[in-house]
Amino acid sequence: MAIPLLACSPQAADQAPAASTAANSAALSEAGLEIIPVTITTESGTYVIQTEVASTREEQARGMMFRTEMGPDEGMLFPYDVPQDMGFWMRNTLLPLDIIFIDENQTVINIGDGVPYNEESVRSDRPGIAVLELIGGRSAELGIEPGDRIEW
Repeated sequence: MAIPLLACSPQAADQAPAASTAANSAALSEAGLEIIPVTITTESGTYVIQTEVASTREEQARGMMFRTEMGPDEGMLFPYDVPQDMGFWMRNTLLPLDIIFIDENQTVINIGDGVPYNEESVRSDRPGIAVLELIGGRSAELGIEPGDRIEW
């Protein structure tokens, strides 16, 4: 079974959904990506993260590459149409990231440590439908753990 490598730059996103026409009327980031609220529910509380959506192959390929800042309540979501094994690398990614793998039930599978410039893939423990990237260490601050709910 081939494992697509996604990224703070996805290496391959063969199953990426097409861009939504609803994005045309939504708030857009400086990078031109749709911004949506993502709600994270943990044992310690509920948190809302303003999240850029990388929905096309091109947006996913660029991911967080070359970004120099990300706020504590900001993130990037990489949604996929069908569950798949996922791997993310950090080529040309300057910021440390928490890479949160999400399953088809919108629960956290596992959280990977995205080390800047690392080209070794951080992988999902099992197939999932999305990845949420937060600034490094934010998952621990919010108490995000496998099994927690993430909704968008």
